[in-house]
Amino acid sequence: MSTHKRYRQGQILNLLSQVPVANQDALRRQLVRRGLRVTQATLSRDLRELKLVKTSEGYRPLSAVAEEPPALASITRAVGEFLVDVRPAQNLLVLKTPPGGAQPLAAAVDAEHWSEIAGTLAGDDTVLIITPSRSARAALEKRLKGLLR
Repeated sequence: MSTHKRYRQGQILNLLSQVPVANQDALRRQLVRRGLRVTQATLSRDLRELKLVKTSEGYRPLSAVAEEPPALASITRAVGEFLVDVRPAQNLLVLKTPPGGAQPLAAAVDAEHWSEIAGTLAGDDTVLIITPSRSARAALEKRLKGLLR
């Protein structure tokens, strides 16, 4: 590991231990204030290598999150907490969330390994789910809406 990378990752851990950070862009801005310019791709890789996950309280080590017993199944909790709207479009399903909610919702959907899903993309407040057919999209839409009950 290069010295610069080790220093950058140390600064990330130091920063996250001092203040809750809501999303990668806020973390990137905090790093710029400390004199570290970093791309989103590098930051994303650093977070993965450091085993940090996004929670409602900000980024935390995966081990700390794993210690918290979930009250509900991950997908049920994520849908209940983040899903605001479901918009079908051909074989696509667009899930709307509050700002910062798309990543945890997409991660929970991906973790289910549902056969109706060909892939997911997540932004800040939108998750795009790609399905192989309109019927798969309809089945997935019904499944997600069923979790809201």
